[in-house]
Amino acid sequence: MSSPRGAGRYAPSPSGDLHFGNLRTALLAWLFARSTGREFYIRVEDVDTQRSSQESAARQLEDLAAIGLDWDGEVLYQHDRFAAYEEALATLPVYECYCSRRDIQEASSAPHVIPGHYPGTCRELSDATRAAKRAELSAQGRVPALRLKAEVTEWTIHDFYAGEVAGEVDDMILRRGGQQPDWAYNLAVVVDDAFQGVDQVVRGDDLLSSAARQGYLAHLLGVSTPEFVHVPLVLNEQGGRLAKRDGAVTLREMGEPLAVVKQLATSLGMEAGSAREMLERFDPAALSRKPWVWK
Repeated sequence: MSSPRGAGRYAPSPSGDLHFGNLRTALLAWLFARSTGREFYIRVEDVDTQRSSQESAARQLEDLAAIGLDWDGEVLYQHDRFAAYEEALATLPVYECYCSRRDIQEASSAPHVIPGHYPGTCRELSDATRAAKRAELSAQGRVPALRLKAEVTEWTIHDFYAGEVAGEVDDMILRRGGQQPDWAYNLAVVVDDAFQGVDQVVRGDDLLSSAARQGYLAHLLGVSTPEFVHVPLVLNEQGGRLAKRDGAVTLREMGEPLAVVKQLATSLGMEAGSAREMLERFDPAALSRKPWVWK
């Protein structure tokens, strides 16, 4: 499915309508891809089966088309890719994790643990302990999570704006546990980017800290790491991430798509009435590195 010209992509999670910040990031991903002669793909990241819905995915695709974005090929749905994730998982060093969220939160508060990182509680358990914990979960109708047995604590990726960025790596979850085990984002996104030949990933600044994990996974899987382009978010007036609580923030709530497109252009420092007009004027170097404040 990969293109010899390389590709960019936008990959929303179908758990609700896209808000203005999501649309802005999608537009930027499209502008970066089209301005560099790349293919542009849409991927629906619905590995979270409990929160995702086909109805939400359909509405998101309609909204992307309404602001003038087009894409190449068929939309890729992650729910069709589970066999590929299973195949990739089989090549990676993993171990079962029996910890609950509470267990992890309590262990992560220890002074020697990096905040937000898994402390390795289940990494070196004995076979007997594993068997007992596995049986305990099985009795509850649950399965353990699977974590990567990472051999590094740091990895470096390249970002279009930030340059070389070293980030922390831990024993990340690759497949979630519980009664309905879902594939984890980090594994699915790396496998799918490689499958689609994505060599440019445009997304929000808030995800820069997770890029090292994905770069390390790509290395372990023997696939190329894309160039990352982390772009500023849209924030509310209180400095928080834009969300539904901030009022009419989705395309359907804001009304006429043309007015929304013009506002998107304004947020990028341009005056334009269509995505195509923005493409003609797009200059990555001119994009403000500061968040755009929604008012």
